[in-house]
Amino acid sequence: MKAWILERQAPIEERPLKMMEVPEPHAGEGQVRIKVIACGVCRTDVHVAEGDLPLHKSPLILGHEIVGVVDEVGPGVTKFSMGQRAGVTWLNYACGECKFCKMGKENLCPEARFTGWDADGGFAEFTVVDARFAHHLPEHRSFEEMAPWMCPGTAGYRALRLTELGKGGRLGLYGFGPTATYVLQIAHAKGMQVYVVTRSEKNKAAARELGAEWVGGYDDEMPVKLDGSIIFPPVGDLVPFALSQLDSNGRLVLGPVTMTPIVIDDFNLVWQERSIISLAHVTRRDAEEFIAIADEHDIKLNIEVFPFEETQEAMIRVKHGQIKGNAVIRVAV
Repeated sequence: MKAWILERQAPIEERPLKMMEVPEPHAGEGQVRIKVIACGVCRTDVHVAEGDLPLHKSPLILGHEIVGVVDEVGPGVTKFSMGQRAGVTWLNYACGECKFCKMGKENLCPEARFTGWDADGGFAEFTVVDARFAHHLPEHRSFEEMAPWMCPGTAGYRALRLTELGKGGRLGLYGFGPTATYVLQIAHAKGMQVYVVTRSEKNKAAARELGAEWVGGYDDEMPVKLDGSIIFPPVGDLVPFALSQLDSNGRLVLGPVTMTPIVIDDFNLVWQERSIISLAHVTRRDAEEFIAIADEHDIKLNIEVFPFEETQEAMIRVKHGQIKGNAVIRVAV
């Protein structure tokens, strides 16, 4: 099969991925093989390619926003049958036995493996995954539309869950990229009010179009105290700023996988039971619930589709913020 292979980490502008012919994988016990139709491009793919995250295997196939069709079913699999649609997220495996798995936090499992990092991902014509960690997809949605559901959609849903807000809650979003776009729509579906803070005039316009209650910049005065907030840019200086806009008992969720140093030098920012929690990966529950919500409420995101041969060009544009929405690679015609 054709696959983009990462053997050495380097700036993505140096095009460290190589298109190669490699042996097709086959489904083993408890596994399914998925013919990849489309795969979204995430900034985390760039982090792995460039060395911001350590290389866990080499050679490696990146890509963890995978959608396609099951074309091989291994022994013991009952969840899927041939020809069914399936999606794969960042979480590729968890042990199911540790204290975190048993408390519903398999994302924190010490034995967890991640797609496109510990296991080969979707920048290839086929991928193999434990059937328990693949997800059923609706038949009436396009594959390109659903690819970002597997990462920014699912991760955004988990970030919103971590705020613990319900109907009527006032939610702040700092930064407004693909993940925040999903969060705003989910929050509205759940009856929350959304307040967006972003520098980009383009993103301000997008947030207004999606019905945010208030949209402003970092120098604008927030009109209300917020019950919960999510930070998306990896900027540590935003943490005290966002805390200052939280009401008592408010919770701040840190969405990035990495962040610049955080300095909180005023105890009043966390007084009155304000709290901070980081987002660490996703669970199968997050994916299943988000897929259902996105389908029911017709949650949308702008996408730019690239042919398989232009995968690295798409990654370069993702790195430099040149994508309107989410980049998606069309692997199969």
